[in-house]
Amino acid sequence: MEFTPMTHPPVPGPADLVFTGGPVHTVDPARSRATSMAVRGGRIAAVGHDEVRELIGPRTEVVGLAGKLLLPGFQDAHVHPMGAGLELGLCHLGDTTDADAYLRVIAAYAAEHPDVEWITGGGWSLEAFPGGSPTAAALDAVVPDRPVFLPNRDHHGAWVNSRALERAGIDARTPDPADGRIERDAEGNPTGMLQEGAVHLVGRLVPDPSPEEQLAGLLRAQAVLHSHGVTAWQDAIVGTYANLTDPAPAYLTALDRGLLTARVVGALWWDRERGAEQIGELVARRDELSRDRFRTGTVKIMQDGIAENHTAAMLSPYLTGCGCASDNSGISFVEPGELRKYVTELDAYGFQVHFHALGDRAVREALDAVEAARAANGNRDTRHHLAHLQVVHPDDLRRFRALGASANLQMLWAAHEPQMDELTLPFLGAERGAWQYPFGDLLRAGATLAAGSDWPVSSPDPLQALHVAVNRVSPEAPAGTPAFFPQQRLDLGTAVAAYTAGSAHVNHLDDVAGSITVGKAADLVVLDRDPFAGPPEEIAATRVLETFVEGRRVHGVG
Repeated sequence: MEFTPMTHPPVPGPADLVFTGGPVHTVDPARSRATSMAVRGGRIAAVGHDEVRELIGPRTEVVGLAGKLLLPGFQDAHVHPMGAGLELGLCHLGDTTDADAYLRVIAAYAAEHPDVEWITGGGWSLEAFPGGSPTAAALDAVVPDRPVFLPNRDHHGAWVNSRALERAGIDARTPDPADGRIERDAEGNPTGMLQEGAVHLVGRLVPDPSPEEQLAGLLRAQAVLHSHGVTAWQDAIVGTYANLTDPAPAYLTALDRGLLTARVVGALWWDRERGAEQIGELVARRDELSRDRFRTGTVKIMQDGIAENHTAAMLSPYLTGCGCASDNSGISFVEPGELRKYVTELDAYGFQVHFHALGDRAVREALDAVEAARAANGNRDTRHHLAHLQVVHPDDLRRFRALGASANLQMLWAAHEPQMDELTLPFLGAERGAWQYPFGDLLRAGATLAAGSDWPVSSPDPLQALHVAVNRVSPEAPAGTPAFFPQQRLDLGTAVAAYTAGSAHVNHLDDVAGSITVGKAADLVVLDRDPFAGPPEEIAATRVLETFVEGRRVHGVG
C-alpha cells in the first residue's frame, strides 16, 4: 500500500501561503533554484520568481525569505522515534560521554524516582568505557536495590547491574544466545555488559510503558523531528524486539486523535528466531495497520550487528589488539540461503525489505537476497534498501545500481571520533578500514542514495549529517581533525537530495513529496541561512526556523 500521490493541477485563485524573496532550493532538476513559491490547499501551486507574487490575495500568508533558504522537508529513512521519545523521558544518558557523569545521572534519577521498579532509559556511548564494556559493579555502587537496564546509544548492547542479572537468572553457567554475547570476567562470571541477542535476556523483563506513555513518547519525538525540518520518516522497527516496545498502537492512537502530522512508513520487524511461517502474519499486519499517514509495506531484517563489538558480519576475521587475525568474523543473524528465500517471498508479496547491513559480508548477503528476488520475481517496484553500509567491499558497489537497491546512508557516522578510532579502525585493518562509508563511490557507481539518522543512536538533525557528508569531519571535532577518507565526500546538493528526494523514493513518497514541484504536498522547511552560499565547514551552524506539512506550520512561529 502506498500514499496517495498528489498529481492533479492546482485550482486557480489566490494562494494560502507564499514564500518570496528567495532562495528556494527545489531538488527538482527542471528548475533547481527559484525565489518564490506558492501553496494552495496543502499543495504546491506555483514555483518561480516575481510572477508567483500575483497569487497573493487579501488572506494569503506571506513568508519573506530574505536570504533564508526554503527546502523540501527532510525525510528520515531510518529512525526509531517512539523509543527515542521514551528515552528522553527516562534516565537519559545521551548528553555526555563521561563514565563518572553517567553514574551521577543514574544516581540522581534513582533518587528522584524512588517508586520506579526498574531504572531504565539509556543512550550511553561505548567510548566512555575501556573496551566499550561497563560493569555491573559500577551500577551496584549507585543503585544496589533495584534492577538497572540501560541500552547504549546504538541499542546493540545494554549495561545492567547485579540485581538485573539476578532477576534474569544470568550467571557463569548461562550460555550465550546464538545471536549475542554475555561479557564475562576471567572466571566466566557476567560483568554487566550484554551484546546483541543477549540484551533480550534482561530486556524482556522490563515492564512496557503504558499506552499513554507510549503516545507521549511518540509525540515528543515527532516534535523533535519537526524542529529539525523532518516531515516524513521510516520507522525502522515496528514490532517487538529486545527491550523495544511495538510503536504501532501509538501511531494508530495518534492517527485516531488527529495528532500524527508526519508521513510515516513502518518497517515491520522480522523475527530472526522464526522463519517463513511469519510472512502470512506480516501480510495480515500490513493490511491491518496501513491507513492515512501510516503505511506498513516494509519489512525490516537485521542481518548483522555492529563493528564496535565485533558482531558486524565481515568477509574476513576481525583483527586482535596486536593486529593479528582473530577467529571472529561477526554474526549473520539470518542464514544467507534462508535470507534469499525469505526476501524472494516477501518481494513476491509486494513488500519492501529494509536491511540492517553494516559489515561487508552482511552487505553482500543482503544484495545476494535482492538479486535472488529479482531473478525470481522480475523487477518489481519494491525499492529494497540497505541501511548503515559501514564496510562495503569494492566488488559490491556497482550491484546497488544493477539491482535497484538503494543505499540508506547514516551520514553522521562517517567521521573520526573515539568509537571509530579506538574501537573500530584498529580491528578492521588499513585496507578494510578504507572501505567504510563509501558515499562517493556509491554515488559514482550509480546507486540511489537515501539518508537517515538512526536516532536515538545519533542526532536526528539532518544538518549535522549533511555537514559530515560534505566535510567527512564531525561538527564537534577538535580543530585539525583530519577528514575521514575525504575521497568519499558528497557535494551539498547531492547530500540534500539524498535526505529529501532519495528518502522520498525509498518511502514510496516521491509522487507526494521530496521536491518543491507543482502538485506535490507543501512539506517544507525554512533554514536561517543558505548553506550553499557559505563555506562547507559552517554547514552545521545552519538552523531550522520553520517546518510545514501540507502547508501547515508544525514547527516555528510565523
